[in-house]
Amino acid sequence: MKATIEDKVQTRIPTKHGDFTLHYYSNSLDNKEHVAFVKGEVAGKDHVPVRIHSECFTGDVLGSRRCDCGEQLDMALDLINQSGCGVLIYMRQEGRGIGLLKKLQAYNLQDQGLDTVDANIKLGHLADEREYDIAALILNSLQVHSIALITNNPQKIDEMTKLGIQVNDRIPIETHIHLDNLGYLTTKVERMRHLLKMPDKK
Repeated sequence: MKATIEDKVQTRIPTKHGDFTLHYYSNSLDNKEHVAFVKGEVAGKDHVPVRIHSECFTGDVLGSRRCDCGEQLDMALDLINQSGCGVLIYMRQEGRGIGLLKKLQAYNLQDQGLDTVDANIKLGHLADEREYDIAALILNSLQVHSIALITNNPQKIDEMTKLGIQVNDRIPIETHIHLDNLGYLTTKVERMRHLLKMPDKK
């Protein structure tokens, strides 16, 4: 069955990053509350800055330094606000799709020496189980013509292209590298092909 979505409500949300309109979507695939945070007029526009951000409770809400998610969220909203238009799609895909419980279990395995990929696999999951069908449907619902995807992940570009979204450009989103997230970011580069500038190994 082909997935469907419905834009149930839109409301104005003023933030420290500027004023946005929040679109709440229902969908036929899951019971999760995927949303789009929209700046300005995007319908029919080309090269619209778009961030597809997967939920990270520990990073986005608690400010965890184990990952770069919270910092990426802030940077993306700032970039979209400065651009005058854009979309941040917030996907409820915690822990690269494995959920909060399994992500926290994976953290403990990482503290025992596994990297993020091997920790997920040890728990019986793939390295990355996220899907982007709903994100593509949301962009179609917003009538975005083509996008500049805010990402370091080439797989995300490939997935969106396969789903029929015209990705004209990639906007890098590089955060601060420190001791708490160095291993996490190194795994992204070495095992998941993320495009990041890492410090030279001594």
